[in-house]
Amino acid sequence: MTRLTLETLSALLVEPSLAQRRIILRLLDGIGIRRVNTAGSGAAALDSLHRHGADLIISALYLPDMTGTGLVQAMKADARWAPLPFILISSETRFRYLDPVRQAGAVAILPKPFGADELKTALDTTLEHLDPDALELDSFDPENLEVLVVDDSPLARKHIRRVLGAMGLERFTEAGDGAQALELIEKHFFDLVVTDYNMPNMDGQELVDRIRQASGQASVPVLMVTSEADENRLAAVQKSGVSAICDKPFEPRAVRRLLLQMME
Repeated sequence: MTRLTLETLSALLVEPSLAQRRIILRLLDGIGIRRVNTAGSGAAALDSLHRHGADLIISALYLPDMTGTGLVQAMKADARWAPLPFILISSETRFRYLDPVRQAGAVAILPKPFGADELKTALDTTLEHLDPDALELDSFDPENLEVLVVDDSPLARKHIRRVLGAMGLERFTEAGDGAQALELIEKHFFDLVVTDYNMPNMDGQELVDRIRQASGQASVPVLMVTSEADENRLAAVQKSGVSAICDKPFEPRAVRRLLLQMME
């Protein structure tokens, strides 16, 4: 099977500003991506997907008819477009506007202004999402690993499953918060737990504490995937016994490296 490269990648650029569109197209061309369709609104982007398809979407946050968050959520709700990587470009820095995009599974968020190097890094991450290497574990067959995915966002759970599934993992169980996860852990054996930090009822830190101190699977590897930025909170999570912490949006290469370290 031919591997995707930047030169063979087909992109859809969603940007209402003609000036910004020209700048981004010039950067994409310099990196080697020349198969680019453009749209100036969310509706036009969805229409372009129906007509021409794409390998990835690059979008501004604020569009005339919706936000980039609305666009990625509309994509993820359609089985045809749900697997497509989504890169957000925005000067927005407020958590409440960016976190829904992270939760929906954006592969990268590029702040404005950005240069060719930052764009190239985001696109390399996109290639990892589209064509990742399978895990190679000496002691485990990835397809037989039992994985518990814990996140209150169904979109985030779907994204995590998609990334791990592309690496060869196949056996997933889902929970919407830490309390549900603990109930499942008491009834079933898991080889790996992947959990969010911020959740209702029981957050990721309390879940890790309970797993380590009061469950029958105290040694199970736990990967925390989070957009939490508070260093004190993350330090407390690390002390509680999490195996590894990975940022949202997370890179398949980074997740693969962490999993290999955790499962050795």
